[in-house]
Amino acid sequence: MATHTETIVRIVQAANQYKSSIVLKYNNKFVDAKSLLGLYTTLTDSGEHELHVHGPDEEEAKAAMLEVLGEHGLRVKLVE
Repeated sequence: MATHTETIVRIVQAANQYKSSIVLKYNNKFVDAKSLLGLYTTLTDSGEHELHVHGPDEEEAKAAMLEVLGEHGLRVKLVE
């Protein structure tokens, strides 16, 4: 099982492969999924995060982010 730090690093690495804006929302906080510090302060194993993706490669980014977030046991709802 990955540590909290490993999970965050993998999410950031996945997000940074795309040009699209990738944002996670949790408890009315919006965090750039490309930001290590932002994820450290808001990512939690409990509750559901909203995933917002917008940009030129958003379809690929959505699929990749849902996969990496799911691999780490995070509950995510894709917001279209």
